[in-house]
Amino acid sequence: MHKREITGRAGVLRTLQRHKWIYLMIAPGLLYILIYKYIPMYGLIISFKNYKPYQGIMGSEWVGLAHFERLFSSPDFAMILTNTLVLFTLQLVVFFPIPIILALMLNELRSSGLKRTIQTLIYLPHFMSWVIVVSISFVILTVDGGVVNGLLESMGLQKINFLLKSDWFRPIYILQIIWREAGWGTIIFLAAIASVDPQLYEAAKMDGAGRLRQMWSITLPSIKSVIVVLLILKIGDVLELGFEHVYLLLNSANRQVAEIFDTYVYVAGLQQGQFSYSTAVGFFKGLVGLVLVVGANWLAKRYGEEGVY
Repeated sequence: MHKREITGRAGVLRTLQRHKWIYLMIAPGLLYILIYKYIPMYGLIISFKNYKPYQGIMGSEWVGLAHFERLFSSPDFAMILTNTLVLFTLQLVVFFPIPIILALMLNELRSSGLKRTIQTLIYLPHFMSWVIVVSISFVILTVDGGVVNGLLESMGLQKINFLLKSDWFRPIYILQIIWREAGWGTIIFLAAIASVDPQLYEAAKMDGAGRLRQMWSITLPSIKSVIVVLLILKIGDVLELGFEHVYLLLNSANRQVAEIFDTYVYVAGLQQGQFSYSTAVGFFKGLVGLVLVVGANWLAKRYGEEGVY
């Protein structure tokens, strides 16, 4: 047994030595995950305590599931859950297919110069922060001097206060995501398309298949596994829509359709100092995401796809 342990350790050391540059490359990512994802999990214990900063985590009173009971019995819970699910559904149904469609269209361009130009133009919005994106939208949609309302007024129509009307929050939200992220999302799909065997297209041409038929019968099936993996990861973010974007669009007029778990945690945790309660909300979000990822991965494997793990 002792000899086996020594041999095993020697094998590990040889592997590390042989692939040392690869391990050095992934070390920063591993450290990031360890420091910002795993170590903070220790703090989840305060969701079961009445945490007081001056008493510390271990010295605070244990209250069990009281904060979770408060969350589920809160009159705002149904509203927040509904808003979060509606925005997630919009992302899944409206936004998710767009990068795939864009990647397929870009792949059909024969001019490499035109293709690179279009890729550059649709990648650029991703590098703008949500503050800039929302600010641009504000300038375009504001009642006082906004481009859209200026056009409406010139056509003899009544101005619309897009930013304060709750009916317009969701369309504005999803359009901003499409404009900022659709181009960037094509990168993975273009990489998957580039790995498709060109001989498949040649054989399809010989059989008389046009470009649309090749796209449907060769390109899409070839990247199906990538689409499934990204879809599983997307489903895991069902309650994780991102704080900054929604918070910048949130106001008292649209709160009934705009308040989500991320903004709720910010208000309860940082503004009101309810650290234990906000941690319980975050714990609930993470648990739901974990269950959905495991479930979606199980379904994918059951129907013959690779899945995430």
